[in-house]
Amino acid sequence: MISSKDFLRKNLKVIQGYPMINPFAIIWENMRKFQSKPDDIIIATYPKSGTTWISEILDMILNEGEIEICNRDFITNKVPMLEMYAPGLRASGIDLLEKTPSPRLVKTHLPIDLLPKSFWENKCKMIYLARNAKDVAVSYYNFSLMNSLNPLPGTWGEFLEKFITGEVAYGSWFKHVKSWWEKKKEYPVLYIFYEDLKENPKQEIKKIIQFLGKTLNDEILQKIIHHTSFEVMKDNPMVNYTHLPCVLMDHSQSAFMRKGITGDWKNYFTVAQNEKFDAIYEKEMSGSGLLIRTEI
Repeated sequence: MISSKDFLRKNLKVIQGYPMINPFAIIWENMRKFQSKPDDIIIATYPKSGTTWISEILDMILNEGEIEICNRDFITNKVPMLEMYAPGLRASGIDLLEKTPSPRLVKTHLPIDLLPKSFWENKCKMIYLARNAKDVAVSYYNFSLMNSLNPLPGTWGEFLEKFITGEVAYGSWFKHVKSWWEKKKEYPVLYIFYEDLKENPKQEIKKIIQFLGKTLNDEILQKIIHHTSFEVMKDNPMVNYTHLPCVLMDHSQSAFMRKGITGDWKNYFTVAQNEKFDAIYEKEMSGSGLLIRTEI
């Protein structure tokens, strides 16, 4: 029998060239063979890019803003994470998805070339949410302090170096956001930005509603905007991850929903770190046509 000591705070395992959370690698073959349904809706993000936020938005859209329905269960059960596996601490993402009625919302941080082929074959709707790399790095660092599935992050400076070189779970942020951006040329991915969603939630949520082929009136839209605001979600035990065991997520180290702002990176990056990061960023993103704001 696997105990938590066997998989918490372990080094990452490499899957097809990508560093991966240690226990997730245990179920890799089952995950790779996962059979999607044509009406599955994929929520793809790099870690700490607003995944829970957009998951709750989508659940509210599908349930036409009915808060009582949306509070039917914890976000981790309503929107299962495909690759999730924490033996003895919670059900796997695959097990949860098999019990989830259609249309299923499927959350994943997987790089584009690791996503099970059946999602492409079934022409599933896919939504990708991107967030600026500097705020992602800061949020990922704090998340790694409190989430025991990740290796210990070390100091902020040590973690930033790993983040830059892609030696964190799911690999390079640069490769992740660029590959999904490129996929838009051949597959109808709805690619949206955290900063746009923060600045103008009404406009961006309308895009999602249209993409899903739904029609919702302005009253429902306003209800969704309010219910999915950071202030409301932070205090909602159905979505703020306080329901998970402390051994898995220790909120005394850092809240799962910490600040939800754009520009917090300024409180972490030194001048030297920022200059180095900017130089690498310019080189990595050159020619991609992908522009992500670091402040709004």
